[in-house]
Amino acid sequence: MNLVILENALDNTAFALLLVTTLGYWVNLAFAGNFANWGTLGMGLANGTMAALLIARWVEGGYFPLSNLYESLCFLAWGITAVHLLAERLSASAWVGGVTAPVALGVTAFAALSLPPEMQQSAPLVPALKSNWLMMHVSVMMLSYAALLVGSLLAMAFLVVIRGQAVILRGSSVGTGAYRGQAVTLAVPAPVQGNTAVLTRPAVTLTPERLTLAETLDNLSYRVIGLGFPLLTVGIISGGVWANEAWGSYWSWDPKETWALITWLVFAAYLHARITRDWQGRRPAILATVGFGVVWVCYLGVNILGKGLHSYGWFL
Repeated sequence: MNLVILENALDNTAFALLLVTTLGYWVNLAFAGNFANWGTLGMGLANGTMAALLIARWVEGGYFPLSNLYESLCFLAWGITAVHLLAERLSASAWVGGVTAPVALGVTAFAALSLPPEMQQSAPLVPALKSNWLMMHVSVMMLSYAALLVGSLLAMAFLVVIRGQAVILRGSSVGTGAYRGQAVTLAVPAPVQGNTAVLTRPAVTLTPERLTLAETLDNLSYRVIGLGFPLLTVGIISGGVWANEAWGSYWSWDPKETWALITWLVFAAYLHARITRDWQGRRPAILATVGFGVVWVCYLGVNILGKGLHSYGWFL
């Protein structure tokens, strides 16, 4: 079979698997079904399909498939599904798939359906990319993006579960996100009319089950971001070494380099906040949510401009 035909078939198969899996996770969350095992199977099959696609691409091009936008999107989708499988194994919560599967689906759909055919074709490497650093630097950076995106999505899910309200953290559990008590009732001010005294009324009651789920998502988000951050650090350092080899300078304040530094600072602030007693629960989760957008700007946003030293084969 022609490798191009095989790649198209694998791409479409991965898209179909992720579509069905995403819908299954959402139905499971909406109706409290029992789709967890099937969802894990679907994500596992999608991960294997994307891996086969990357291998076929590697055989076709003769180089590690991370030289253009299509290949990097496929690798990112593979990375998200791989981190998902790890996170779901740690938590066994359908919420993990409920938030990660649609993002993996969106990435795959963008690669397969939105990019023009000429951007999906394998092409010879430009001279600057003919280096062993291509596999080392770009793969580590993409894996860090995948882990940081999944961790940020779990932080968003945490905010949804607690309904954006503050929760009481166990004082001895710095950095773990463990919660005190069996249920938390939050209060908000009642409307004030004239000189009537301000009263409070119950606004949100978090059941023990909801608190347990919130704790799981909070801990999992922290662990996954804790995995992605050192990968990002290694990726930035290896990129500096490669830049010095290719361009004679470790750092050039290229737009991609600048946003990689911004991404590093955002998640460094998140991890620092998690080990600070007064910064747990909602506020670090909001910071991780900001980080979700920053990662996308770093990965795709700066390339829309088509400027800088990292624009090879992206948006032309």
